[in-house]
Amino acid sequence: MDANSLRQLLERVRRGDIGVDGAVDALAHLPFEDLGDVRIDHHRRLRRGVPEIIFGQGKSPEQILRIADHMVAAGGPVLATRLSMEAMDEIQERLPDAALHRSARMAVMGSLPRRRQSGIVVCCAGTTDLPVADEAAITLNALGHQVTRITDVGVAGLHRLLGARQELTRASVVIAVAGMEGALPSVVAGLVPCPVIGVPTSVGYGAAFGGITALMSMLTSCAGGLVVVNIDNGLGAALAADLMVRRKASKSRKPKR
Repeated sequence: MDANSLRQLLERVRRGDIGVDGAVDALAHLPFEDLGDVRIDHHRRLRRGVPEIIFGQGKSPEQILRIADHMVAAGGPVLATRLSMEAMDEIQERLPDAALHRSARMAVMGSLPRRRQSGIVVCCAGTTDLPVADEAAITLNALGHQVTRITDVGVAGLHRLLGARQELTRASVVIAVAGMEGALPSVVAGLVPCPVIGVPTSVGYGAAFGGITALMSMLTSCAGGLVVVNIDNGLGAALAADLMVRRKASKSRKPKR
């Protein structure tokens, strides 16, 4: 349940469309729902603006589906990440309306908000970084953002990145995804007047150390305004970008005194 759903419920009580007991039943699972081995945080969407997200790694397909069923019933978008091929096959069979994104190992279920243009750009250095960039973009789409995608603009061919400079400079937030030496976010942060979220990926040969080199490169960047999330964490970058643009939009809607 989000703030709008709660407001609508209270309006129905005020109009007499629903009784107090009915409202109590609707609110009974608002904080969390105890399923025994899982406690679903239904209150998170009300507190944070985004629902709890199912981390599929290490969970059985049956656990994922049981959690998803309860979250879909509560309303709003439901996202599951880091899914195994087996889990995605089970979701496809049991929940045919779910949108599966096999490259990003994600599933999106439930009712989705209408997408709005909020100025978020997701760019990546190479096509091998696409699964992580996909995770970021799919998450943002599910949260109601129209995302601009820019792919294969790594610094080995800087002219490709400069060819997308107009889209980058118009952005409110840029998520820049890169593996190997992880240079792309630093270059982007030196070009644009907005926050840049760097996402190191585990792509690269030996001395890339599974993304450690890209992570350290981004953390030691001399470009101001660059923040960095964990290796391969497209989801974390998306949630940070969502929070940035929502807070900005919320402040702009408040009446000036």
